[in-house]
Amino acid sequence: MKTTKKIQTQKTTPRRQTTPLSKSSPAQRSLTSSTTRKVSLAKNSKKALKGDAVLTEIVRNGVLAVTEEMKINLMRTAYNMIIYEALDFTVGLYTATGETVSIGLGLPSFIRGMSNTIKAKINHFGSNVGPGDILVTNDAYITGSHLHHFTFSIPIFFEGELCGWSCCMAHWPDVGGVLGGVTTDIYSEGIQIPILKYQTAGVVNQDLIDIIFNNVRIPERAMGDLRAQIIAVTTGEKRFLELLQRYGRQNVLTSIDRIMDISEAKARAQTRSIPDGTYEAESFMDDDGVEIGKRIPIKVRVIKKGDHMTIDLSGVSPQVRGFYNSGPSTGISCAQVAYKCLTSALDYPINEGSFRSLETIVPEGTVVSAVKPAAMRWWMTYPMTVIDTVFKAMHQAMPDQVIAGHHADLGLGMINGISPKDGRFFLGSVGPSGGGWGAKSSEDGMSATVCMNDGDTHNNPIEQMEAKYPLLFVKHGLRQDSGGAGRYRGGLGTEQVVMARSSLNFNAQVDRMHCQPWGLAGGQSGLGNQVTIRLGGVVQDQFPNAKVLMKRLNAGDTFTLLTGGGGGFGPPEQRSPQQVAHDVRQGYISAIAAQDTYQVILSNTGEVDTARTQALRAQMKANAR
Repeated sequence: MKTTKKIQTQKTTPRRQTTPLSKSSPAQRSLTSSTTRKVSLAKNSKKALKGDAVLTEIVRNGVLAVTEEMKINLMRTAYNMIIYEALDFTVGLYTATGETVSIGLGLPSFIRGMSNTIKAKINHFGSNVGPGDILVTNDAYITGSHLHHFTFSIPIFFEGELCGWSCCMAHWPDVGGVLGGVTTDIYSEGIQIPILKYQTAGVVNQDLIDIIFNNVRIPERAMGDLRAQIIAVTTGEKRFLELLQRYGRQNVLTSIDRIMDISEAKARAQTRSIPDGTYEAESFMDDDGVEIGKRIPIKVRVIKKGDHMTIDLSGVSPQVRGFYNSGPSTGISCAQVAYKCLTSALDYPINEGSFRSLETIVPEGTVVSAVKPAAMRWWMTYPMTVIDTVFKAMHQAMPDQVIAGHHADLGLGMINGISPKDGRFFLGSVGPSGGGWGAKSSEDGMSATVCMNDGDTHNNPIEQMEAKYPLLFVKHGLRQDSGGAGRYRGGLGTEQVVMARSSLNFNAQVDRMHCQPWGLAGGQSGLGNQVTIRLGGVVQDQFPNAKVLMKRLNAGDTFTLLTGGGGGFGPPEQRSPQQVAHDVRQGYISAIAAQDTYQVILSNTGEVDTARTQALRAQMKANAR
């Protein structure tokens, strides 16, 4: 679906995000821009300047503490492992108009989705919100993700004014809809909740709860996670109100303005250090799960000028028939995650100021800006390759600061069936599986690390998986030779072999099997992701796209999840022979790869045969001329 309509981030963001304060002084109202702030502060005494800086730092740590406590309370009260172990959620504080103040990761790709969801709620209800209200939606085209992400938000009122929002987006494993297989529209993927009030002036909307209860397969778990999210957002409201009460509304809100200005200044300063120019790169996804083998193009264009960057995603594929689409919030998040990594990765809290110098161009109707009724169930897969491709483009401008390609997939195995313990329906997932990240110009890539889209998420512990589901983990280790060879080696992927202890259904929607994690500056690609199953003792590896849709496994059958490695950086023959020998001893690479790929010959004891290695490298160099 093509259209000329553009979805763009704002080039500038209003500093003050509250209803105008009628009692504020002219001096207080002047603190709305970097320029006027500098003039105002110059007229103050050193003591006042120091106090303002100290208060700003107190508020900075205060909002971080608030979102951290929101995270902890959510994890401690959630019912599903994907929240309390895998951490598939994000919590945050926002200004009165929905701009990000601080988020607790979770998923980096929720940066824009949560903010846009609050803004959509503001647009929907206007001034018809008040103390004691809690708003909810799981609209995939607003959040940018899928129907599994329920988002609850509380407007925070202090002294009669709306001063901010507390928000929590978390993954519910069960939202109804079909189990596994292929979906080609949103209607088959589960219950859709438009923007509604879960609670009005403290009174819960029981009708809404009843509708949700009757549309999920395991209602007690869904209701438990719902209550956990309410605890998270009410914690954010309570703690932010305490901050306002202790230090004063005007002081706290002005400090938040300053924090955003500081983040903006840091991002702009780093952006200025990047050479001006236009940088392009492309990659592809294997297919959309419907048209098998039809590659999905991913093309990006980055324009850098002065202290401003534009990331143009016009070359990204139109939305697909399969279930790998995501909404426009995710398209913007792709650019924001990449930009923050390039310019202000260590600046906390994560806030709107970091993105004021970024513009994102996302045409409507792409796989990262899909429109209804596009299927959205596996929304998270394509965006991480978009980010990967932005880094690939920026290698031209920042060769010492970007990584080679990474495995770019969750590596999930989805299971469901009837538990032999109690005869009840179960629904779960193995993973997210860590994989290899790309090497840099100065160091090897990380091994067994969760994909870029998922930030701080973890895998589900094996012990809990075996206790809760009829599974036996036969193997979980690093995948030898999966990291791309290079002067600096790509990180290694993982291999998980899991046996069914009773009959169950298995699904895997893995991608990037064929678009292997690329190397940079002469480095080689890492291995791609892969899935196999063994039925009745016979290995079934005929899945050309690493997608296994609704296969029945009986007791003793196994599935294997193989995640890719990261790309290498620099020519492999430039890697230190001692490092190669170390990798062989650790099992990271095989002795065959050491000789054939790295041109290093080892003795029977595993030590470097220096003379033969030098001779081999000299011979290979001569042959290459």
